[in-house]
Amino acid sequence: MLLYWNDCFTDDLAMKYETIIGLEVHAQLLTKSKMFCGCSTDYASTPPNTHVCPVCMGMPGVLPVINRQAVEYTMMTALALNCSITENTSFDRKNYIYPDLMKGYQISQSYAPIGYNGSLTINVNGQEKKIGIDNIHLEEDTARLLHRSAPGGDYSLVDINRAGTPLMEIVCDPDLRSPEEARQYLMQLRSILQYLGVSTGNMEEGSFRCDANISIRPEGSTELGVKVEVKNMNSFKSVYLAMEYEVQRQTKAANTDKKLVQETRGWVEDRGKTVPQRTKEYAHDYRYFPEPDLPPLVISREWIEEVRAKLPELPEQKRHRFMTEYGLSEYDANFLISSKLVADYFESYMVLEPHKSSPDKSKTAKEIVNWLLGEFSRLLNANNIEINNSKVTPQMLWLLIDMKEQGVISNPIAKEVFEEMFKTGKTADEIISERGLTQISDTRELEKIVSEVINSNAQPVADFKAGKEIALKFLVGQVMRATKGQANPQLVNEVLKKKLAE
Repeated sequence: MLLYWNDCFTDDLAMKYETIIGLEVHAQLLTKSKMFCGCSTDYASTPPNTHVCPVCMGMPGVLPVINRQAVEYTMMTALALNCSITENTSFDRKNYIYPDLMKGYQISQSYAPIGYNGSLTINVNGQEKKIGIDNIHLEEDTARLLHRSAPGGDYSLVDINRAGTPLMEIVCDPDLRSPEEARQYLMQLRSILQYLGVSTGNMEEGSFRCDANISIRPEGSTELGVKVEVKNMNSFKSVYLAMEYEVQRQTKAANTDKKLVQETRGWVEDRGKTVPQRTKEYAHDYRYFPEPDLPPLVISREWIEEVRAKLPELPEQKRHRFMTEYGLSEYDANFLISSKLVADYFESYMVLEPHKSSPDKSKTAKEIVNWLLGEFSRLLNANNIEINNSKVTPQMLWLLIDMKEQGVISNPIAKEVFEEMFKTGKTADEIISERGLTQISDTRELEKIVSEVINSNAQPVADFKAGKEIALKFLVGQVMRATKGQANPQLVNEVLKKKLAE
């Protein structure tokens, strides 16, 4: 991303800058127990401070034990992101004092992360770009601070339930050059984690968190500028807006000779800006040293291959298969794979008995994609739910589409019925029967309605007879309106043309 800042400057004085972005992504892992103890990770739906023990409370003299499943999930992610695996890995202590860190230090990995030297290829505006993955390591999450206000003053409460939840950190190289590239990277990374089944990837709930390191430098320079870390971004939109704001702020500062400092800034959503939080620490400030309570962890080649064999079909592989197996366009395939839940729904529909043996799967695939892109997406977004929580099963949707294709209902009625299905969970045939929505295909009944429409619309009839084809569409619309959308559109056209020719 190249930026100009021309406020208060003439064109010949404005400098051209390049944006440098690196992301640190923290993903909570979907293990049943915490990283170093047996406490449940179900912290969100339970009363505060109930899923705790001496280990995650940071009591003196306790000993942590490594969660094997968390290690395997991190190995799976590293392999999916083309990383090398460290066969002799270890854990380290990261020391800093903060109210949500119970021990006063965090068990993390600094010197020997599980994965390193990987890559993720993103696509921005039709151009592919490989983003380097510096490392993937394991650590433990902190407790939650709940801030409160009261007449006597503000205060904070600490909920230790989250402390110790396995947290995987994915650190990319500073290869991103724009907020849009960063957004695409995050979306693709989250999709991979969801396909692997290692994390929910939900930013709003905090299970997928991103810190962005941003700097600018004059175009052509090879030195990195002063790095600013931005936190508190809880959606892809806020990540994009925060980085856009920060790049412009740094560019303006550089062009006015204002000194930039290495610091941590927070994104304030309702103000649309970043604000200073604290001076950014350097790695040596954390005083890393090997964790004395945990021995080095040996990851054998056999273990690596065992984990590799568990890897599922990943988004890029699925996209290619959808295009070749179902004849979908790249656009449609990209839409489907963007959400594992949507892709799973699509495949559940395609393996229904009427479809799996069909000689023309492409037509069926395109039909269901149109529904998923259109009415289904609209209602899911309006109700803020995922497709797996919808009341409309693939079997129910097939019945609706089949009734439309058989001419039982028209396309407008099908959309109306679908909305009722979405709200109530009733099947299409139940709704159609209850509301009498069967499509009118009786020629004699339609001829009577068409005659009434012709007699009531003398001017459009005259326009059509004078050669204005658009007048026919108006008359068709009037018939559909008179039948409340239940008339067969093709039959309406035939009857109208016949009557107008008389």
